[in-house]
Amino acid sequence: MSDGPAYRRLGVDERRAQLVALGERLFTSSAYSELSMAKIAKEAGISKALLYHYFPSKQAFFEATLQAAAEDLIAKTQPDESLAPAAQLEASLDAYLAWIGEHREAYAKLMVTAGEVPEIRAMVEEVRHGTADRILVGVVGDGPVPPGARTAVRGWLWFMDGACLDWIANGDLSRDELRGLLIGTLVGALMASGSAELVQALMAAAAES
Repeated sequence: MSDGPAYRRLGVDERRAQLVALGERLFTSSAYSELSMAKIAKEAGISKALLYHYFPSKQAFFEATLQAAAEDLIAKTQPDESLAPAAQLEASLDAYLAWIGEHREAYAKLMVTAGEVPEIRAMVEEVRHGTADRILVGVVGDGPVPPGARTAVRGWLWFMDGACLDWIANGDLSRDELRGLLIGTLVGALMASGSAELVQALMAAAAES
């Protein structure tokens, strides 16, 4: 007498979550250009038609994996509004570096893919701008943002990506050392922009790093 089927049919949300988890592994271990929907379906153990039912294209599938990672990162780096602005920045930056430390390969692959796929580059840019806005609002408040400060913070985020990629590749700085370096360079960029009031708010965090 049969004990029943050896498998159970997954619900839509459960299957989609399973595929997104697979996507993080695949896009971490392979370059974006190396993957096809046929290969992804094979890895998932499903038909290509079923994969297309959940994701209309490889880009849509990749964007879903990015969205899941972004939501996790945002949750972990959400500023603690009970802290002073400089302390909020330092705590969020430390959480960000901790997340990168746990997802080193995924982060490195994302930076490579952003250079290859215009749509993904646009998504990364959108995240950068949102992060810059969060930093500036945290320090400036609801007042007008000086153009020099805006440029300094957005440029610093590009520097941060480069520094994090170097950290991943070489591993010869501690997380505390990298955090101190990043805060110091942000202070320097704001100082060069003429935003003395922002520098004063951030110097305390730089001194404690």
